[in-house]
Amino acid sequence: MYEHRTKPLLPTREYVRRQIAHFAIFLSLILGSLLLGILGYHLLGRLGWVDSLENAAMILGGMGPVNGLTTTAGKMFASFYALYSGMIFLIAAGVLFAPLFHRFLHRFHLEQEADDQEADNAGEQG
Repeated sequence: MYEHRTKPLLPTREYVRRQIAHFAIFLSLILGSLLLGILGYHLLGRLGWVDSLENAAMILGGMGPVNGLTTTAGKMFASFYALYSGMIFLIAAGVLFAPLFHRFLHRFHLEQEADDQEADNAGEQG
């Protein structure tokens, strides 16, 4: 998916396309998870649609629940959704920042290789 360390740095236009594609994946993960939370809180927690949205968004964002749940199914869903949300947050952040991190490391590696070659050339001449 990404260029090998021996390949040249990806042109800016291609990098922006890659970042947009990763943003689309990030957005679909977040929106899909939000939809899952809304449905779970509404169907299992017996909350209204707006309260379900609020709870799902707060849990997904790491803030915590807003409304107390009265049903056992709702409480179990909330427990598993909280664990799921923590993992999804980290996965989504990884997907979003992977191209930027790769580009940084690739550029650093290319600069390091150039410095190593200059040092080797200077050693051969001296």
